[in-house]
Amino acid sequence: MKSIRVSRSCGASLIEVMLAVALTAVTALGLIASQLWIAREARAAALREHAVFVADAVAEASRVPTGGDAAVRQWSARAASLLPQGDASTSQHGGGVSFARVTWSAVAALRTPGEVIDKPESCGDLAVAAGLACVALAFVK
Repeated sequence: MKSIRVSRSCGASLIEVMLAVALTAVTALGLIASQLWIAREARAAALREHAVFVADAVAEASRVPTGGDAAVRQWSARAASLLPQGDASTSQHGGGVSFARVTWSAVAALRTPGEVIDKPESCGDLAVAAGLACVALAFVK
């Protein structure tokens, strides 16, 4: 005679499948979040790179004795086209030192505990309003 064995799993494999699906979902969400963070930081780095390029060009244009103001206006227009709400300017500081400054609208970074939220970021010799990012380049004429 043949004997038939009956296995009694009582849903143990179903719990294992549910745990595997939950672990896969959490892992996928973590990967998606890290990809979004990388994309956001890459965009911020690209904006900073454009701003530094414009600030360098403004500093070089300001050092030219003739036609410097027209070149600074052109680079300010270029900053407005390259950066969100971009603006380029120069300011005189004491001792012949000047600042080429580029500001643009930026997403606020996450704050660390204990950091003052309303404290403006320094940009050369001026404070920058909240929500703006800044690059300042000091130069001598």
